[in-house]
Amino acid sequence: MTAQSPGSRIDTSRAHPARVYDWLLGGKDNYPVDQEVAEKLPPESRLSARRNRAFMHRAAAWLAGNGIDQFLDVGTGIPTKPNLHQIVQGIVPSARVTYTDNDPIVLRHAEALLISTPQGATDYIEADVRQPEVILDHARTFLDFTRPLALSMLALMHFITDEEDPYSLARTLIDALPSGSYFVFSHGTTDEHPHLAKTVKNTYRRGEIPLRMRTRAEVEPFFEGLELVEPGLVTATQWYKDTLAPEKELSGFYVGVARVP
Repeated sequence: MTAQSPGSRIDTSRAHPARVYDWLLGGKDNYPVDQEVAEKLPPESRLSARRNRAFMHRAAAWLAGNGIDQFLDVGTGIPTKPNLHQIVQGIVPSARVTYTDNDPIVLRHAEALLISTPQGATDYIEADVRQPEVILDHARTFLDFTRPLALSMLALMHFITDEEDPYSLARTLIDALPSGSYFVFSHGTTDEHPHLAKTVKNTYRRGEIPLRMRTRAEVEPFFEGLELVEPGLVTATQWYKDTLAPEKELSGFYVGVARVP
C-alpha cells in the first residue's frame, strides 16, 4: 500500500464530517468536538449511516462480481471493517483501490489498516473533493484509466454547498472515467424525515460543518448522462442486486449505481 499526504495536522478544535460519521457507525476514532455534534443528532442519523454503509457493501460486491477490479473512493472516511477494499478483494483478490479523504486522521488509519491482499494493491491520497484534478492526477498513477473502474462518492456531497457547485465537482471526476466504468453515489436527504430537517442542519451548523441535504430531484442531476443500474435512484435500503432484499426501512440517503456509456 502507498499513501501520500500534504502533511497537514489533525485539527481537534473543530468537528469533521468523517469523524462524526465514524461516531454514528459506532467507531472510536473521533474527538469530543465530533462527539458533541454526533450526540445531538437524532437517533435516525445513526441508523441511516449504517444503512448507507450496508449499501456500499452490496454495491461494491456487485461491481466486483461483474468484473470491476479498480476503484477510486473519494471521501473515504475512517476505515470501518469491512471497508471497500476488503469487500472487493474478497471477490477479486487482484483488485486495486485508491482512497481519498481530506481529514489527516484518515491517513493515519490508512497506513495502519488499509492492508491489501498480496495480489492486489491499495493506495491513499489526502485530498479534497473540491480539488478533483489533484485527485485524478494521483489516481492516474495507480489506476489504469484505459479500462473501466468504479468511482464511489458516498455520504460526501451533502457537505458541499451550492456555492461550491457540487455537480461540477462530481462531473469533473465522472468525465475522466472510461466507457464501461461505474459511478456509485449516496447523498443525504431528509425527504423521509422532513420533521428532522431543521434539527440536523442546525446541529451540523453549530459544529461549523456546512450541510446541504438535497431532495430526490436535486440528487438526480449527479447522474445526468449516465445509465442508472436497476433499481435506479432509490433510498439506501431499496438498492440491492443478486442478494436478498434488505428490510425496507426509512432512510436518510438516496443512493444509486450508474454506468458510464
